[in-house]
Order: sequence, then structure tokens, then C-alpha cells
Amino acid sequence: MSFENKKLEEFNNYIRYRKVAIIGLGVSNIPLIDYMYEKKAKVTVFDEREIDSIPKEILDKIKKYDFKFYFGKNSLENLNDFDIIFRSPSCLPTRKELVKEEEKGAIVTTEIEMLMKMCPCKIIGVTGSDGKTTTTSLINHILEKSGKTTFLGGNIGTPLFTKLSKMTPEDIVVLELSSFQLMGMEISPDIAVITNISPNHLNIHKDYQEYIDAKKNIFKYQNEKNTLILNYDNEITRKCSNEAKGNVIFFSSKEKLDNGFIVDDKIIKQCKDQIREHILNTDEVKLKGKHNYENIAAALAATYKIVGLDSAIQAIKEFNAVEHRLEFVREINGVKWYNDSASSSPTRTISGLKAFDEKITLIAGGYDKNLDYTPIAKPIIEKVNNLILMGQTSEKIFNAVKQESDNQNKQLHIYTCNNLEETIKTAKKVTKPGEIVLFSPASASFDMFKNAVERGKKYKEFVQKI
Repeated sequence: MSFENKKLEEFNNYIRYRKVAIIGLGVSNIPLIDYMYEKKAKVTVFDEREIDSIPKEILDKIKKYDFKFYFGKNSLENLNDFDIIFRSPSCLPTRKELVKEEEKGAIVTTEIEMLMKMCPCKIIGVTGSDGKTTTTSLINHILEKSGKTTFLGGNIGTPLFTKLSKMTPEDIVVLELSSFQLMGMEISPDIAVITNISPNHLNIHKDYQEYIDAKKNIFKYQNEKNTLILNYDNEITRKCSNEAKGNVIFFSSKEKLDNGFIVDDKIIKQCKDQIREHILNTDEVKLKGKHNYENIAAALAATYKIVGLDSAIQAIKEFNAVEHRLEFVREINGVKWYNDSASSSPTRTISGLKAFDEKITLIAGGYDKNLDYTPIAKPIIEKVNNLILMGQTSEKIFNAVKQESDNQNKQLHIYTCNNLEETIKTAKKVTKPGEIVLFSPASASFDMFKNAVERGKKYKEFVQKI
């Protein structure tokens, strides 16, 4: 007997002939265009880009379906009297136009929130300032290798709302969740993971507290049957345990916990009632760096009760690094080149630097998210021979590193370049055999590239041409 999702049926009946707004034509909302047309909703599309910037195939579809549309910076001035509004993650629920509509009775939601509300199966959600993509990918890999049917989505993979009809109670949905997706959300996953919390996206959130509160939504609506997995070493995430309603599992690379998972001298251990069992040597896995061993510990905490430790460990041993995250590109004349384009904050780049014992030529810099670059200075002085900078944040990074090098009376070669291709040519000149080149920007990509993926692919293109 096939499974029928009653919640989805009710929703489909509800939206028939209702006024539906789709705000933002990004990856998560594009599948909604076809879906809402099929369900006979009265759709209006909004996007703050000008019409010339909207992909032709999407524009053609909107016109074919005879949907109303408003484009441009002031498009939301036309948001009025809707029944349900699907906002893109970048359109925060605090926008005055959304608040006004919600006060009038509109449902303001996102594709990912509606997926979670109607999902018939277990949901594992992962958030954090660093490490969430690797941890999410690890969890999904472990479950798939153990024979589970999974749906990978959220901030990674494909939008899943239109896949709801294919899901059964036996499946598992695995989601990477950003602060933008979590903000305003009124549902939490069955198993929630917070890898860490540190300042990020402060160019968009009104302050750090708003960012933290958004992250906390991943467990805010859990119950006593649910599980919350937290980084014990991060003060903010550790304190989240005081607000948890369900079972809390900690992981740590600094403390010998009585219960949970720890990374202890290159050994990952499971701790139960003060007994610490050796379960995995870090030299048995393909991932590099202590931060990745922490990600493994978090993934184990999320999956071991579902598939068993033995299955999880075998899957971890086979797991390769996620693209653009300490990804080995190639070796040229004794120099190894790594792509860490996904490192868009100082804390991520610090983790990347700590993953290597060799001397490093670091390529960094990019779009400014109003972050503090002071903490990156000491790790750069300790690990880097040559620092090559580009983009908006180059001056911030330069000033932080220069001050630290003066304080320590240490010399460091610093170069400033105009673009990525120029940085690679410079790196090739100054890096010696036995050293590595690490592209880890510590900054967002939007000053020069559409996103970190495009930036990483371009880096690899240039490196392959050397």
C-alpha cells in the first residue's frame, strides 16, 4: 500500500486559487513556479533584480503561466493582500513589507520551512558558522552507505519541497540550514546539530544576537523525544544545552567528556559514563584537520543510533572531502595546491591553516561581511610564508597581520593582487617545493564572483592551466 501524505494533500487543497507570493528567484524558489501553477494558485513573483538580470528561461516560464511579476529594487512595494508568501532565505522576515502582510493575516514562510512542516519522515538538520556542509554531507553519506533512502537539501543539494510526494515515513531528510533559512522558522528537526557559532553575516543581520537567535531556531521547537548535538568547546553552543528540551549529545576536541564523542590525540572516541572507547584513528580517514575530525564526531553523534557505529565508521573511512573545502587540486613541481573557497570567514580559514604541517602560501581576501580579522593574524604569522591578498578585505587582513608581525618582530612576505589569476601567478613564483598553496579567502565571494562555488571552480581552472 503506497503512502499518502495527508498534510501535503491538505496544503495542495488550501493553495488552490489562493494568492501566493514568491519572493526571490533563487535556487530554492524556482521549483515553486511549476508547482504552484500545477496546483492552480494565483501567483505573483517578486525579485529585487531588474528584469534584464532574470534568466530568460525563468522569465519565459512566468509569462507562459501568466503570473504577475514585479522586478527591481522597490518591487516589494507591490506586496499586498496575499494568503501565503514564500520568501527567499536572503529576504529576512523582519522586512517591513513582510511584517505588514503578516499582521494582515498572511502566512510568511519559506520553501524549507513548509517542507519540514509536511515531511512524513525523520529530519536531521545541521547548522553552524563553520563545518555545516561537511557535517551534513558526512551524515547523508553514512546513512546512504547503510542502506537508508535519504533526501539531501536545504543550503546544499536540491530544493526538496517538490519532492514531498516521493517521501515515505521510512526515509530520512538531511538538511544544511543557514541562519537566513532558520530565521523566523517555527519548526525544528528531530535531530539538530550545531557545529559552532561565531560572528558571520553581520552585513545582513542587524547584530550578532539576531544571528545567534536564528541559529537557535534549529532546536527551539524540539520536544523531549528529540536530540540536540552541540559543540562543547564553543561557549555559545555549550550554553544552548540549558535551553534544550530533548536529549543533548556533546562532541569535543578539547575536553575529555564523560558522555558524547571526543577527538583525543588523533583518536575519535565514544564516551559513556566516563568510559572512553577508541572507535576511529584519524589517520584512517581522508579528511584533513582537527576541525574535520570534529565534524566526524558530530556526524557520528547524529547517526550512530540509526545505523550503528560499525556501519558509520566504515562509511566515514570512505568519505572524500567536499568540493571547495580543503580540496586537493594538483601537485606541480613539488608544490601542492588546495582549494578552500568555501572558507568565507576568518574562523574557517584558521581551521584550514591548522590542517597542514607544511609551510603555506595563503591566498585570501574577498567581499567584506563586516567581520573582525584580528583573530586570523596570529595563525597566519605562525603558518604562512607568503600571504597573497585580493578583494575588499585585503586591507583589513593586511593591517591585522602587519600589526601582529610588528608585535612579534617577525617578517612575512605580503603581496597584493587585483584578481584571482594574478594571485595564482604570484603564488607559483614564490612557493617552494615541499610547501603548499592554500586558497582560503576568509571572506565572501560577492565582490568578484556569484558565489563560493564559482570562485572555487575558477581557481581550479587557473591551477590546471599552470
